[in-house]
Amino acid sequence: MTAFPSRFRPRLLWVLALSAALTGCATMQSHDKVAGDMQTAGRTGGIPAALASLESTAKTEDEKTALLFNMERGELLRMDRRYPDSTNAFLLADNKVKEWEETAKTNPSKLMGTVGAALISERLKVYEGQDYEKVWLTTRLALNRVAVGDFENARVDIKRTHEREAVIAEFRAKETLAAEEEAKSKGATAGGKELNGYPVETLNDPEVLALKNGYQNALSHYLAGFLYEMLNEPGLAAPGYRKAIELKPETAVLEEGLRGLDTRTGFTWKRRQRMTDVLFVVEAGDAPARKPKAFTLPVPTGRGMVTASISYPVIEPSTDPLLTNLSAAGTDFKLEKVVDVNVMARRALKDEMPGMVLRGFTRAVAKGVLQNELQKRGGLIGGLIGAAASVATEQADDRLWRMLPGRVYVARGYLPPGEHTITINGRALPVPIKIDGQYALVPLRLYENSVLTGDVAMLGQLPTVAAAVIEPPAAAPAPAARNNRSLSVPRSAVKPTVAAPAPAAKK
Repeated sequence: MTAFPSRFRPRLLWVLALSAALTGCATMQSHDKVAGDMQTAGRTGGIPAALASLESTAKTEDEKTALLFNMERGELLRMDRRYPDSTNAFLLADNKVKEWEETAKTNPSKLMGTVGAALISERLKVYEGQDYEKVWLTTRLALNRVAVGDFENARVDIKRTHEREAVIAEFRAKETLAAEEEAKSKGATAGGKELNGYPVETLNDPEVLALKNGYQNALSHYLAGFLYEMLNEPGLAAPGYRKAIELKPETAVLEEGLRGLDTRTGFTWKRRQRMTDVLFVVEAGDAPARKPKAFTLPVPTGRGMVTASISYPVIEPSTDPLLTNLSAAGTDFKLEKVVDVNVMARRALKDEMPGMVLRGFTRAVAKGVLQNELQKRGGLIGGLIGAAASVATEQADDRLWRMLPGRVYVARGYLPPGEHTITINGRALPVPIKIDGQYALVPLRLYENSVLTGDVAMLGQLPTVAAAVIEPPAAAPAPAARNNRSLSVPRSAVKPTVAAPAPAAKK
């Protein structure tokens, strides 16, 4: 083997380092582009076309079992009412999250190793999923199980949701502390002063700051309460309703879930119940996109302070119109927003930003040193190559679960069993919804210019003959400032089954 003169070895090492950086850059795929192509296909050819577009991006076995691919795929299959296939995709994704959970509990420092992200690009990190996506995953699994009547496994998924939230909370506290200590050792400080030109108002608006954290959502906990109530476990239902209120206070439908629990689960009410307790879960819009934007950081190098370009993601606030009203069987129900995924994504980004800034500083220092060495050893051309490599590899991570809905609304009330035409904000659904039983969960998704109706889950049987006609339990009076009609049912809507006449007495 030919030996390289010693003076060439450092130059060779820098060339190899640069080559590795550029090779890594070449393999970084923009998920924003994947999602954009998928959504465009969905607009023109429907859900099957969107699914085909997504599946065409996964060539290898690793890509087909990747977390983000299966979250996107599972959601598309769910929207197409292919629940078993959707559940299988979600379970593949859930396996990845379980691996993350196990590592977070047993070896958290391993997850904090961000060498690739620190030296080259955030996008080279293994995608672990946003924390709110991890929670949504078990919630989606539970909704799939409910749709096919598998209430026992739905109960397991709900329990895992609570356990997952606890793991996330503990790990993120450790991660933030570790990132601060590492960056301070390199001269960086936490905060947003380094973000020259960043639209901090998108991270600091009142809705974002009002969230308790970036991973818990009121829907998951309200569904837990509703599911436990369906299964006649009011003792477990109450904490779910209580947590939902804590996460989204001043929301009438959530408050009534807890306030009316004892009455709804009482023996007398269930024995005489004449109408179905219906929960409408209405999803609208699209989850937000992360768009990369370049910012500048002052970086110390051997040539003094230089300005380095660093890319960070930006999430613009949603401008989708709000939904307010759902009507069925002559009854109006108030739709109340319980989750805004755009706000959750921005809160998650806000929580992630200090660590992201500190990693960006570390990365900028490393690239500044690399450029300085290349210029020293390769002159102007070396410096230009180093600068080009730095810009090419500096790409913000734009990965998010994009097929999630943008907002989720809830309405709940009583309807007589049978088929009903549903109207949302004055727009009638093309196909009537059939409900029956003591409880029913109706999932609806407003997608592009259509309304997708999921399978209605029903549980319990209404008595065929009532001992006495009884109205649904009355909701507690709402404060005057609210117009809470979500649980009120006019008497005209009550259609009791008429008892059979008694046989005539024998003469």
